[in-house]
Amino acid sequence: MFLLDPHDPTFPPPAAATPEGLLAIGGDLSRARLLAAYRHGIFPWFSEGQPLLWWSPDPRALLFPRRIRIRRSLAKRIRNGGFTLTMDSRFREVMAHCAAPRRGDAEGGTWIVPEMVAAYAALFEAGDAHSLEVWHDGELAGGLYGVAVGAAFCGESMFSRERDASKVALAYLAAQLDRWSFHFIDCQLPTPHLASLGMVAVARGEFLARLAEAVAAPGRPGRWRLDADLDPLVWQGQDHD
Repeated sequence: MFLLDPHDPTFPPPAAATPEGLLAIGGDLSRARLLAAYRHGIFPWFSEGQPLLWWSPDPRALLFPRRIRIRRSLAKRIRNGGFTLTMDSRFREVMAHCAAPRRGDAEGGTWIVPEMVAAYAALFEAGDAHSLEVWHDGELAGGLYGVAVGAAFCGESMFSRERDASKVALAYLAAQLDRWSFHFIDCQLPTPHLASLGMVAVARGEFLARLAEAVAAPGRPGRWRLDADLDPLVWQGQDHD
């Protein structure tokens, strides 16, 4: 494990991480350091009272936009759930909901501490971070947020206040990112929930090679908006079994 220089935003190579994926400690959450981290497959993850902890796990969870799996039940929610979607319209609110305690989990998003909210809000204002909001009857029902580096979207967290709202958000995000020729969504850690949506676990070396290609590709800086005609259910390559 490496102790970061507070005046130098560079990181050690991800291969130096512990078996659990912990790479470094300390530093800060400046825009320069955060972008340097994401461009090299590193992300911050720590709880209140802990120092800044930086991770690069192996394997890595990736979702390739065209391979997202939309089952019949989710397709029905997309068609008939009465949801509307926006992008980059309520970034701080999405983060706040992601940080709130979840049902059955008193801790909630404990890593989304106030300093993280301030740091990612600054990334949002600079056009580096983005959110997708799911609305129902004028209320925020779900959403997600993350950081874009080149043609990679690094997902950070998602939430649902109504059933399947975060899955609806992910389906629309994947469809939109495919239109923009993004390479993948980095989901960080494999989970059964993500696997059910088409996530695959890849070795860190493969992930870093793919990430380098994505970072070198044209990105999409600035505020994002969903295409008005976007429909993930008529999008090529779907699996609606």
